[in-house]
Amino acid sequence: MKIPPADGHVHRRFAPTALMLGNIVIGCSVLAPAGMLPELSSDLGVSIRDAGLLITFGAVVLCIGSPLTAWLTSRIERRTLLAATLAILALANAASAFAPDYASLLVIRLVMLAVGALYTPQAAGTAALIVPTEKRGSTIAYIFLGWSLAAAIGLPLIALIGSRYGWRAVYGGIGAIGCISFLLLAWRLPGGLVGAPVDLKTWADVGRNRMIALLLLVTTLQMSGQFVVFTFMGPLLNKLTQAGPDAIGLVFALYGVFGFVGIAIATRIVDAWGAYKTSLLFTLVLLAGIAGWALSAGIYPLMACSVAIWGLGFASTNSMQQVRLVTAAPALAPASVSLNTSVLYVGQAIGSAVGGLLFAQDWLYAAGYVAAGFVMLALFGVILTRPRPAAPSV
Repeated sequence: MKIPPADGHVHRRFAPTALMLGNIVIGCSVLAPAGMLPELSSDLGVSIRDAGLLITFGAVVLCIGSPLTAWLTSRIERRTLLAATLAILALANAASAFAPDYASLLVIRLVMLAVGALYTPQAAGTAALIVPTEKRGSTIAYIFLGWSLAAAIGLPLIALIGSRYGWRAVYGGIGAIGCISFLLLAWRLPGGLVGAPVDLKTWADVGRNRMIALLLLVTTLQMSGQFVVFTFMGPLLNKLTQAGPDAIGLVFALYGVFGFVGIAIATRIVDAWGAYKTSLLFTLVLLAGIAGWALSAGIYPLMACSVAIWGLGFASTNSMQQVRLVTAAPALAPASVSLNTSVLYVGQAIGSAVGGLLFAQDWLYAAGYVAAGFVMLALFGVILTRPRPAAPSV
């Protein structure tokens, strides 16, 4: 592993922010269709469910691409790798704005996400190279703040711009932001950073680690539950409460703003509380929010309040999963973090597919209860990963 020279300390100081901004671009690229399903459906001449498949199929590509790209790119210098990834995402989003039909948009999205799959896990792994060990947990949580900001600011803007100016304007805007993020990362991330190589032995060691396997299962269940509802949140609100674009945009804003608050709290308390207690707390919050959605379905104010509670847990739970994987087996972190990102997208694919089936069958009220069931199983998984007290020395 190579570390930049001491005169790069100014760059290392601001590098986490550059990495976090890259996650904003990734988050907006992944989540964008959820904020404009009606516009995509109407303009491209497909059903709401088919428009939702942009998320489902994209998640399948992401879950395959994350560990594969981690293996293929582990020996590439990080600044070159991450900056090139953001450049490709910017170009692909710009190309999406000119897609002539649904099939073309889907192909562009799959190519874009196949490349983008490597960014989030490699950004988390890079954080371990530029901060002291005692700051690792809070720095990783800070980098994942980008996903919260993508939801807090990006999704409401996507819903607003999509409803007024169309989905093409949304993709063009994400492309422009991607160009800015590419320049910032290339400027601020130190050169010469190379992580530990990921080889076949690393994957075998990950597979034999019981704690890692349980944590990956928890991530899958958490994301599956959320995406049963989240993928179709806009159309569900419209059908259950007759909410219009502005009311739906407000709910997306609540989700994102409270997600920002949640991860800010998690970042502040994780070093003192520990990752397990922080993870347990926010998984309980996540369950409370999704259960509230299920119980209040059809009543807009209560559903909006439930989404705010849910938002507190959505990004913080995942950032805690990353922290727990890094601390559970630091030597395996490049592989385990990339696998966590992979199963996160497995959860998105499962959840959006289940949600699409329920939506197509008009089982609108059932979606919340199915989502809560997934998160309840995730809570049991978190409890099973409780750290065991060290055996007393003899």
